[in-house]
Amino acid sequence: MTEVVPRTPSGRSREQRIKVSSELALVLLVVCAVLTLVDVPWLVAASGSLALVAFVTARQARAAKVGTLALPREEGAFVLHAEQERAAFGRAVASARRVRRTWPALRHMVDAAEADRSLTAALGELAATLSRRQQIRRLRDELYDAAGHGLPGESPAAMALAEQRTRVEELWQVSGADANRILASIHAAAVAGENLIHEQRVHETAREAELAISRLTATGTPTTNAGPELAERTAAVIAAYRELAAAN
Repeated sequence: MTEVVPRTPSGRSREQRIKVSSELALVLLVVCAVLTLVDVPWLVAASGSLALVAFVTARQARAAKVGTLALPREEGAFVLHAEQERAAFGRAVASARRVRRTWPALRHMVDAAEADRSLTAALGELAATLSRRQQIRRLRDELYDAAGHGLPGESPAAMALAEQRTRVEELWQVSGADANRILASIHAAAVAGENLIHEQRVHETAREAELAISRLTATGTPTTNAGPELAERTAAVIAAYRELAAAN
């Protein structure tokens, strides 16, 4: 999976870029003169300055261009550019990562290699469904826009348009149900794995608590009266101190 976010062009015109490069060249010319005075070879300073000006000029030209994206044509490659479909696939990827995080704890129950193939296949199926859905979305919007041209309802063109809108709406509903089914299955796998891990931890805590209680029970309850005796002695000392204080 690869996510591409195009950068907005800088908007600088050719004249603006030339001005920036010229100002930089003037500054570097002064720097070269200063470096020459401190015994730096002028050829080294001039070469470095020329390289820097060329680099800045090329970067400015590239930043001013409108980015282009070459779409993959190989089988199994899908491009999601609509915001709604990208968000849905993002939720699926987040759930898939939750599923993968459960595998180490469930390594004795889950074959990670086989589970990885199944999870990858589910994400691929979802990508295909969402790619198809965004095409249906575009066609659906076009048909709804065309319906607002004020044609009489009984005209052949309006009737044909209404028929196509009905068919597209059916495709829209089916694609949505398919996408939701895959999303729900991946989310259910994540929840099932997390719940099983939580259950294992609770069971382990209960087992450790049972062992601790068994040890405490075997040890028995202390029968000494150290606590009450300490309290009585403290009370006696305080009473004697008060009597002495009263006598004085």
